[in-house]
Amino acid sequence: MQKNTFIKIFAVASTIGMLFILLGGALVTKTDSGLGCGRNWPDCNGNLIPKEITAEVLIEFSHRLVTGVVGILIVVLAVWAWRKFGHVRETKFLAISSVFFLVLQALIGAAQVLWGQGDFILALHFGISLLSFASVLLLTLLVFEVDRKFDTDKIRISKKLRYHTIGVTLYSYIVVYTGALVRHTESSLICPDWPFCRNDQIVLPNNMYEWIQMGHRAAAALIVIWLAYIAWHVYKEYRDQRAVYWGWTIAFIIVMMQATTGMLVVLTKLNLAVALLHSLFISLLFGLLCYMVLLVSRSRAKTK
Repeated sequence: MQKNTFIKIFAVASTIGMLFILLGGALVTKTDSGLGCGRNWPDCNGNLIPKEITAEVLIEFSHRLVTGVVGILIVVLAVWAWRKFGHVRETKFLAISSVFFLVLQALIGAAQVLWGQGDFILALHFGISLLSFASVLLLTLLVFEVDRKFDTDKIRISKKLRYHTIGVTLYSYIVVYTGALVRHTESSLICPDWPFCRNDQIVLPNNMYEWIQMGHRAAAALIVIWLAYIAWHVYKEYRDQRAVYWGWTIAFIIVMMQATTGMLVVLTKLNLAVALLHSLFISLLFGLLCYMVLLVSRSRAKTK
């Protein structure tokens, strides 16, 4: 166990680094710093290191720098985990997907800088980064052998919970996309009130931006209800299976924090700290849901 210390430290650093990439990208979008380095990539305003430093330049350049450094960490982790834990059936898939999605999101970011992209394409950028984060997170959990600590080899998951697990995870990605679309279309404050667009006049949205904002709120409300139901079902049926019970309990807590920060984004008029917390919570939630899918896949494999 001691000989795995270095790869564990490396895996944690890579996971935290991937979180910084996610939050850095959100910060770039929220501060409108995407063109802080001009239409130049990988250089910044014609220089390898920018000479004139403004807030926008600092945010964009820092995001690129962090992405480059963390990208190297993730490639090393993927190769290291493949060689050391290749016997674990999910390792190779997660190693490939963590690198693939990281490269893909970097290319989309570069394409936006060089040529510009539509809002609906840009909204995929955060979602693709999220897939890379989830892959790195699961790879880290495998490195730490979390499965053994929670006796996941004894887990038995019913067909009902399997369907709910896969369904809510796929649906959460739709919620993520609608949230990213809110940011990229600058629809965050198009509706001044909460929970309705205008609490004194409850009517259907009047334009595309209101539809995007209220569509995201409706999608978010549904995932809160869905996770509440799953948590209640697990509380009744799975209290003897720690990984399942605590996994869904924590998922419900995170989604409530996510919904709360979503509300506060509107009420605080797009406070930056609250907005970044909103991005952080959905990242953690999606990573956890992906782990629950991993447990489902293992449970299914054991019952065959």
